[in-house]
Amino acid sequence: MSASAITMMIIAILVIGGGLLVSATVLMTHPDEPEDD
Repeated sequence: MSASAITMMIIAILVIGGGLLVSATVLMTHPDEPEDD
C-alpha cells in the first residue's frame, strides 16, 4: 500500500469515528423529546 492510501484510510476512519461519536453524543444529550427552538 502506498502512503497516500494509508493516509486516506486514516482520514476515513477518523471521519467515520468522529461522526459516530457526535451522533452518539447528540442522542445521549438530546433524548427523543420535542424541543422548542
